[in-house]
Amino acid sequence: MANVLLEFKASAGDSEPQSRPVLILGQQSHLQKVAWGQIKGKLQPVVSKEIWQAALSALNPNPTDSCSLYLNHAAVAALPSRVSRHNSQSSAHFVSRLVRSCLPGGNNRCIVMVCERSDVFACSCAIARAFSIFSRRSTSSRRAEKKRVTVEIVVVGQESSVLDVAELKCLSNAAHGVRLAARIVDTPCNEMNTDHFLDEIKAVGTELGITPVIIRGEQLKQRGFGGIYGVGKAAEHPPALAVLSHTPDGATQTIAWVGKGIVYDTGGLSIKGKTTMPGMKRDCGGAAAILGAFSATIKQGFKDNLHAVFCLAENAVGPTATRPDDIHTLYSGKTVEINNTDAEGRLVLADGVVYASKDLSADIILDMATLTGAQGISTGKYHAAVMTNNEQWEVACVRAGRSSGDLAHPLVYCPELHFSEFTSAMADMKNSVADRENAQSSCAGLFIGSHLGFDWPGVWVHVDIASPVHSGERATGFGVALLMALFGQASDDSMLNKVSPLGAATNTSEDKMERDCKRRRLV
Repeated sequence: MANVLLEFKASAGDSEPQSRPVLILGQQSHLQKVAWGQIKGKLQPVVSKEIWQAALSALNPNPTDSCSLYLNHAAVAALPSRVSRHNSQSSAHFVSRLVRSCLPGGNNRCIVMVCERSDVFACSCAIARAFSIFSRRSTSSRRAEKKRVTVEIVVVGQESSVLDVAELKCLSNAAHGVRLAARIVDTPCNEMNTDHFLDEIKAVGTELGITPVIIRGEQLKQRGFGGIYGVGKAAEHPPALAVLSHTPDGATQTIAWVGKGIVYDTGGLSIKGKTTMPGMKRDCGGAAAILGAFSATIKQGFKDNLHAVFCLAENAVGPTATRPDDIHTLYSGKTVEINNTDAEGRLVLADGVVYASKDLSADIILDMATLTGAQGISTGKYHAAVMTNNEQWEVACVRAGRSSGDLAHPLVYCPELHFSEFTSAMADMKNSVADRENAQSSCAGLFIGSHLGFDWPGVWVHVDIASPVHSGERATGFGVALLMALFGQASDDSMLNKVSPLGAATNTSEDKMERDCKRRRLV
């Protein structure tokens, strides 16, 4: 899958399966709505109308099913007929699985995705997740010719018009963002250290005409970024804070996305064990998702100020590594007693969100991170954990998860009960909880929010993606689609507007609505 060029087209054109293998995919009820004339050019002469109809009748999805139409050249696959309220109607996770398992081999292949218009964005991002880019297999490096997969979306239901050029461009940019994020997360630290991650940021900046702001190494210490500097100072490649800023004319609000970019996490002196350390190259998943989403979102015409803040460090072991009992002063001015060097992500993000508030004057701050192993216990392998100081945004995150396929579910937000877990006799707080059985993921998020202040008047959203950032040994590019959907109303793009979580219920008075309209406009 690594050597694949993915293209979205309004029509893939006609070609018999022997020369271009094909997978036709969708809910069984949607597949039955497709006229034979719409797909016969991709199946004839080896698949007749009768065979097609017999295959549809034979499908029995529980939750999915597939049927070969002709040898290893053509197949049809059915998604679940219904999903629960905490899943996406697009069945995005099953789309990725079926593409991986059912798409025939070959250098030039076709996927026909049959869905309703409301699910087009989620299904397209799900298809992109099935095509990882990074590979260091020797056979892959010797193969010069790229494989090509053409994706044609057949829209059924009330809005069944063919996708236009602008919509296809949106899908292509979103897919590129998903695959970019996954590639960065899959790349090991010997190739994706902080130097290389900065190169990735610069490359996106060059493409968009943006010069990044970079604060690095001893500059971090001098300017008071005690969190980022303290975590990364023992590594060969210095830590960094990097910022890409999009500031269009006419912007009415300022949004900041802050990403945890720990390129490798040994745990520091609180070192991880031999079974838990492998895979820690993925600890930059939040920053990778924000880079992919920023690239795609700006290309689609973002109307407000948007800053992507990357908190980059390698949590390494060495003579200068932070020790338990050390006390660091973070960018907020608050002091933190280190009682667990493996709770490092919250330290770098605390610096990042305060920078977004103090230096970038952000009205809305969202941080995204592979923050806690407890996230997978709290919300599972497929749902990101969301914590926010604003109930309306909590609802919006869940809705954006369903519309994008990057599922999300709320964590408890209760600082008056949980923040006491960080009590320190020596400093303003410790960096890890006293009781590891008391809402660990919530507490970790509260640590970040405390540096903004629990009375901060803006919107703060924390998204923990520790488990959904990967599936098995492969990165998923999780978070790109979620961010694009959540902030879709700030885009000029019609497709992003459609998947944006509009109409979040509110019981506020007209006075409060007027007072808060600036920071609630996106939802």
